Amino acid sequence: MERTERFAGRRVAVTGAAGGIGLAICTSLADQGAQVYGLDLRRLDVLPDQVRGVALDLTDESSVVAAVRELYSTGDGPVDLVTCAGIVEDNVAAEDMSIAQFDAVLGVNLRGVFLTCREFGRELLARGGGAIVNVASMSGNAVVNHPQRQAAYNTSKAGVSALTRSLAVEWGPRGVRVNAVSPGYVDTPLNGLKQHMHAGWLADTVLGRFATPLEISRAVEYLLSEDAAFCCGTELLIDGGFSLR
Repeated sequence: MERTERFAGRRVAVTGAAGGIGLAICTSLADQGAQVYGLDLRRLDVLPDQVRGVALDLTDESSVVAAVRELYSTGDGPVDLVTCAGIVEDNVAAEDMSIAQFDAVLGVNLRGVFLTCREFGRELLARGGGAIVNVASMSGNAVVNHPQRQAAYNTSKAGVSALTRSLAVEWGPRGVRVNAVSPGYVDTPLNGLKQHMHAGWLADTVLGRFATPLEISRAVEYLLSEDAAFCCGTELLIDGGFSLR
């Protein structure tokens, strides 16, 4: 991608930075002039050279607190946040799912998002404002009708949508805009494998294909930008028309 200066001077933290959508967001924002901090528990070496990697365990409150403290220790920490980390427990029927499996998914996808928003939110509120974009999912709005069973994942992403609206109401008047994007099927390594396992998924979308990670990044970038200055509590559904079926 050709480098631009659209986000010059912006400092953005991205969780789930080491793969899939998170890595695309980090790379795209950095290519547009932002100082990007990529937060992940693993594989920070895959981040582009211009992205600063920071170790973060979303399931550990002390790790989240420490990471945020580190980022703001020099007085010029991030002014924006994208929460992109997430896991899924696929193909486990609800009646067979253990509480450990359920808790593991919600621990990252919902509790981890809350912890991250809370800690960064405190800093943004203290500094007079900023923007937060949470990556939810179309699965939080409509249960996907195929053999994949994922009650915990669907529940966690619906929670992210509700959390986004709640934070928008609390923090919007104080200068922090909180919004969400809800992707449908995205061509990540994991979903690429699933695409071969269940080719009918492509027919579930009006457009007949998966989204690219960059297309999801573009929606995130819009909500971070001044073009979305009047968006507060907005959830952009990017599902290729799945919800129209």
